[in-house]
Amino acid sequence: TEYHLGLLKAKLAKYRAQLLEPSKSASSKGEGFDVMKSGDARVALIGFPSVGKSTFLSLMTSTASEAASYEFTTLTCIPGVIEYKGANIQLLDLPGIIEGAAQGKGRGRQVIAVARTADVVIMMLDATKGEVQRSLLEKELESVGIRLNKHKPNIYFKPKKGGGISFNSTVTLTQCSEKLVQLILHEYSILPKGGGRPQPPGPSEIFNAEVLFREDCSPDEFIDVIVGNRVYMPCLYVYNKIDQISMEEVDRLARKPNSVVISCGMKLNLDYLLEMLWEYLALTCIYTKKRGQRPDFTDAIILRKGASVEHVCHRIHRSLASQFKYALVWGTSTKYSPQRVGLTHTMEHEDVIQIVKK
Repeated sequence: TEYHLGLLKAKLAKYRAQLLEPSKSASSKGEGFDVMKSGDARVALIGFPSVGKSTFLSLMTSTASEAASYEFTTLTCIPGVIEYKGANIQLLDLPGIIEGAAQGKGRGRQVIAVARTADVVIMMLDATKGEVQRSLLEKELESVGIRLNKHKPNIYFKPKKGGGISFNSTVTLTQCSEKLVQLILHEYSILPKGGGRPQPPGPSEIFNAEVLFREDCSPDEFIDVIVGNRVYMPCLYVYNKIDQISMEEVDRLARKPNSVVISCGMKLNLDYLLEMLWEYLALTCIYTKKRGQRPDFTDAIILRKGASVEHVCHRIHRSLASQFKYALVWGTSTKYSPQRVGLTHTMEHEDVIQIVKK
């Protein structure tokens, strides 16, 4: 029955999490793998060996990553920087992932750990290999809690000290029911905040919690909310080597959602890929202006979409927001130019701002 299936899913997720936790024994220190975050955004290249990740990095950035026609040419993480629309985007060329990477095969764990810290994942796929690679890679990333092109389930969940489980929903639920939610909760224990000692072995259930479903979610999504360490990130599927397949096949791949077709060997469609990447990163450029002078269009401040005037102040200097009086903004985010705005005004791409202090 569906209850039993939900229960098994909860158990599976729990045991999987235990498997993924590194062993406590002090292992020998290997060389460092992760690279320091730099630039305005971070993009990770993930894919099987020999799909063209290193060639792509060498084409897009001034960094040369060794590329050869054998698998596993790249063995560590090689960073490069794409300069685009005034932003510095850090591009990480990661070693190829093989099946079973989530269990640590072929340094798969380190690769996936670095991918978790990125803002966008570019999944490089070989257009000549069909659809197998994509589903295998998605499975590997799903099993370590990376959810691609999904949003966080809209479920409010809060463990409490007492009072039992209060269950509510604002929509009609077709996949979960109150009984199933209780069964799943009874599978899980919550560690005390502040890294305290976990509960002693034995019945490790959650008996008291508030649960509110604001959308119709599946049991898997509810488990994601309880576990709480899931990463939701946009992913761009890039099909490389399109010069080796038929035109109809290229057309079919290019029409799939979140997909771009390129050829590194013949340098086809790379500029369109950059445009798509910019959209997925959701970055905005904001230019500053001093009083009585023309705006400085050479040096933009790069922020995330939806950033407010306060974010701009913090980016310029940390004490600026406390001395802030008002700002004048020119651009698409205002009704007329210039408009006097406060700290909460939301900036848009290529706005110009002049900040007036007290």
